[in-house]
Amino acid sequence: MGTHEEERLLLEQGFVENERNELYTGDGSVDIKGNRILKRNTGNWRACPFILGTECCERLAYYGIATNLVSYLTKYLHEGNVSAARNVTTWQGTCYLTPLIGAVLADAYWGRYWTIAVFSTIYFIGMCTLTLSASVPALKPAECLDSVCPSATPAQYAVFFFGLYLIALGTGGIKPCVSSFGADQFDDTDSEERVKKGSFFNWFYFSINIGALISSSLIVWIQDNAGWGLGFGIPAVFMGIAIVSFFSGTSLYRFQKPGGSPITRMCQVLVASCHKWNLTVPTESSLLYETSDKSSAIEGSRKLLHTDELKCLDKAAVVSEAGSKIGDYSNPWKICTVTQVEELKILIRMFPIWATGIVFSAVYAQMSTMFVEQGMVMDTSIGSFTIPAASLSTFDVISVIFWVPVYDKVLVPIARRVTGQGRGFSELQRMGIGLFISVLCMAAAAVVEIKRLQLARELGLVDENVAVPLSIFWQIPQYFLLGAAEVFTFIGQLEFFYDQSPDAMRSLCSALSLLTTSLGNYLSSFILTVVTSLTTRGGNPGWIPDNLNKGHLDYFYWLLAGLSFVNMVVYVFCAKIFKSKKAS
Repeated sequence: MGTHEEERLLLEQGFVENERNELYTGDGSVDIKGNRILKRNTGNWRACPFILGTECCERLAYYGIATNLVSYLTKYLHEGNVSAARNVTTWQGTCYLTPLIGAVLADAYWGRYWTIAVFSTIYFIGMCTLTLSASVPALKPAECLDSVCPSATPAQYAVFFFGLYLIALGTGGIKPCVSSFGADQFDDTDSEERVKKGSFFNWFYFSINIGALISSSLIVWIQDNAGWGLGFGIPAVFMGIAIVSFFSGTSLYRFQKPGGSPITRMCQVLVASCHKWNLTVPTESSLLYETSDKSSAIEGSRKLLHTDELKCLDKAAVVSEAGSKIGDYSNPWKICTVTQVEELKILIRMFPIWATGIVFSAVYAQMSTMFVEQGMVMDTSIGSFTIPAASLSTFDVISVIFWVPVYDKVLVPIARRVTGQGRGFSELQRMGIGLFISVLCMAAAAVVEIKRLQLARELGLVDENVAVPLSIFWQIPQYFLLGAAEVFTFIGQLEFFYDQSPDAMRSLCSALSLLTTSLGNYLSSFILTVVTSLTTRGGNPGWIPDNLNKGHLDYFYWLLAGLSFVNMVVYVFCAKIFKSKKAS
């Protein structure tokens, strides 16, 4: 009788425990006060509109400055072309490097929510400073008198660049955190929410491009026709709206606790493994050091299961005889948990996948460089109206806006029936498709250039630095393909680096994915430099001379297509041997 009663109580206790598990999130998320959080009241799609609204407004503000910044520097601060271009590229490079700062602060100390809040405020102050520098007469140089254009004073430069680099610092806390914070709203331990998270990344990137579309059209027009004070002021207002939108959703958000400095933890693994280099790693992984608690020793992180790769790092978790006798495992510079070791292993395993993103970013960089130069020597007129060559980048944005819902609502359901995966394609499959499309993009650009050069030869325009009567709209396919490649590769990267990164290192991994954009730009510049050096020997005009009618820009595009193909092959190999993380 007693046995039956005990069984009944155990069953009842099990039901209560299961019911609690269904009520609460299982990924360790908490509310803003640090309390365990109920699923039905928080997170999921109910919290996402505030985050997506924040991202849309912030990107509108960013592109409202970045898209036309070189025009402001040359026309209103009276800088030379080289100086203005250098200032813009330096600033944009800084915008993609500062996320490393924000990521470390978010993962180690503040958490993603407070990092976004603090850096958004810095961002807004920068926007207001920039608006004042363009509005207050004393803060901008006098207008040109005939051909005499007075330079800006040191004080005027100081105010302008102070505002500009406050914005660069502000992006550092927003870029690596917003996408991760949005993904935090979906419980990894819930199969339904995990599928919805894949859809979130699609709409996150969609919101980015809505902001970019408004900036590259409406805001740029206002700056050129209604004045820069208003042209900078409107993005500043939208940044204010972004902050209000973000704070409005606070009661609905799910929060992940910061787990301490990820850089410090990685250094501890390296130091501890070197310190115990002579020790032998036991064949049984259960003999390696791990906390006996259900939760990990790293705040905000689930335990990770041991993997057999990179066994040399396992030495950091080997319990030495001396340590075993004393029973003191408190010094992480001498002994690390299995979870801490696996964190570093995950980053090392992700590195080859990360590296292949650099070549893709180099292809993407052509949209604002060689695609524009190619368009400038094509027919840019529609009747009496002239289309700026740079404005064709709008078709890239339109392509993204088109492909995101098509991917989410059409391609994923079809792929789901074929692959059996909830998200349709895995992150690795999605990125691989994007890399293939990038090859087609560069091939399309090369074909257009072949046609343009053929027409130049037929009309005897080879020695004349003039536009060839071939409509600039022939460039639309390459822009459209590039937008499609973005939807697959860039969004795939967002998903991949969030899902595969350790719980307490997600902001840092997002920052590393952003770093590929910066390195891709540097790679593009390096390739251009090498190509120019090699092809101009012996007095030859080279592939990319000032007069493109005498050059072979098509060869450059084919080179990038070839590099993209090789990069894709390397990626496929790396993707096949990649092993996903294993959480306990």
